[in-house]
Amino acid sequence: MTVGRTILRSMLVVAAFAGGLQAVFADEWRTTSSLIGESKYGDNFQHYDYVNPNAPKGGTLNSAVLGTFDSFNPYIVQGSAAAGFTQFGGGLLYDTLMEQATDEGSVSHPLIADAYKHPDDYSSATYRLDPRAKWHDGQPITTDDVIWSFQVLKDNSPMYSRYFENVTDAVAISDREVEFHFNQKGNRELPKILGDLVVLPKHWWEGTDATGKKRDVTRPTLEPPLGSAAYKIVSFKPGSEFIWQRVPDYWAAKLPVKIGRENFDTQRFSYFLDDNAAWQAFTKGGLHDIRPENSSRRWNTAYNFPAVQAGDVIKQEFKTASPEPMQAFMLNTRRPLFQDRLVRAALTYPLDFETMNRTLFFGSNTRTSSYFQGTELASSGLPQGKELEILEQYRDKLPPEVFSQEFKLPVYDSPQAERKYLKTAVDLFAKAGWVIRGGKMVNAKTGEPFKFEILGWNDTDQVLSSPYIANLRKIGVDATLRLIDQTQYVNRVNNFDFDVTISQLGQSDSPGNEQRDFWSSKAADTPGSRNYAGIKNPVVDALVDRVIFATDRDDLVAATHALDRVLLWNYYVVPQHHRSVVWMAYWNKFGIPEKQPTYSGVDQNSWWIDPDKEKALAAKYKSGN
Repeated sequence: MTVGRTILRSMLVVAAFAGGLQAVFADEWRTTSSLIGESKYGDNFQHYDYVNPNAPKGGTLNSAVLGTFDSFNPYIVQGSAAAGFTQFGGGLLYDTLMEQATDEGSVSHPLIADAYKHPDDYSSATYRLDPRAKWHDGQPITTDDVIWSFQVLKDNSPMYSRYFENVTDAVAISDREVEFHFNQKGNRELPKILGDLVVLPKHWWEGTDATGKKRDVTRPTLEPPLGSAAYKIVSFKPGSEFIWQRVPDYWAAKLPVKIGRENFDTQRFSYFLDDNAAWQAFTKGGLHDIRPENSSRRWNTAYNFPAVQAGDVIKQEFKTASPEPMQAFMLNTRRPLFQDRLVRAALTYPLDFETMNRTLFFGSNTRTSSYFQGTELASSGLPQGKELEILEQYRDKLPPEVFSQEFKLPVYDSPQAERKYLKTAVDLFAKAGWVIRGGKMVNAKTGEPFKFEILGWNDTDQVLSSPYIANLRKIGVDATLRLIDQTQYVNRVNNFDFDVTISQLGQSDSPGNEQRDFWSSKAADTPGSRNYAGIKNPVVDALVDRVIFATDRDDLVAATHALDRVLLWNYYVVPQHHRSVVWMAYWNKFGIPEKQPTYSGVDQNSWWIDPDKEKALAAKYKSGN
């Protein structure tokens, strides 16, 4: 189960197991769902303990966005959705059945649904709708909306399709209750994650637009859809600006998950062609109020402009406790060039993380060595116990190193390291049938050069790729970087039209059904899935199912260790790095709770505009701040 850590980490985090507790309370209505024991709030959840429940409403949050948009339908592969929409979850416009907690992993609280239940064999789940839930046009959110949304998303969204693969149908069993049926028992996560279902307005999508044309939920649209959440679209200029307005009579404003949050009256998104332009807008003020920073160099060297020196722009680090994502060069094994495991292993050794961290990242980053970094789910050492039992079933189909060696990435910790690891890469290439001739890595039989392109879209991709490309060229590999605009990039990645690209795969404390979207053979052939590497491996498919149908927490940990180890030893990606903090800089116009959620690091929705600070900034800088 996944959820975003910040607006930059589209899709990270949630859910773990507590099998005993689930069985004890099976088929009883519960208001807070958790798979890792009870929520810290128990049955008396009034509001998050870090928010200011009396936070004032008002003001405008200005944000910069890169690229452009051409659609208000984020749940299909076609089109680029506008800022505020998300592929998973409801974004600013729609509510979900339940809302994932910001301060606890694997916990969800009521939203459209006020409770849920399931039998002890996990063969179905029932959600009960809050009778107060309504659309912005005043019509109630109904079981028909839920059922229709489930089918539409399963048919059209690659992400939801994999997520709910074991859900066969949804039926109304009363005017407030929807029962979801599963095709297999024992999927312990599935009853809970159905709370992540975004509910769409059936009556609106099946209606007609102002011209009388019937709407089509399977196509992009620039007609502002009807919503149910805290914001609605008030205006937009294609490719340049998008404005959301807070709904004053939002039906869920007094629910515990919303108290003290969603405080900005207006959210304005301005579009920029590249990050340098967005950076300049931030330094001047008025168009970009809060800047999450990914660049180590900029964080350490560029925040010295006058507004910072005057204390009007503040830099702050927010520590996180959630699992770290796998950021990596994704090797597209749909390409014949990357189908040999030895070749993929060879491509791992030229990445000199230590020098990059020292010279480019100011020592801020840590090498990522697991797909489940920062959790007990990360494999280590040699397989043993239950993990070994699982892997033994597939011994003849796995690399022998899985059983005999601890997986370790190269460490460039001495002047001799480069020579050592580049030689290792050359030796692996040789075993795969590639040799150096005339300074070029070529196929020993055909003479075909080993040549590939890294596809990117911003300056960060260039920073990450250039040192790697330089080392690859030292062993004759003709690697290049191509930067294209964001819209082209999204379309090409969605259709797997790349050799190598850089991406992140976020995990949770309790991996489950979303693993199909990352690794399954079916996802490899599904445009828009997150199986960027194109993995088609029967053992991986079997281990994914083993994770999904784990019988308890210990079983889940062992199965995930096995999956992690098999993925690592198959070298589907070249791992990069992570950082256990969120860097943010912001104009000093906000009221911020003293505490922020340590799990996700920061909850920007808990901030509010301080009118006096905003007025002072506007006068000083003569801007929109």
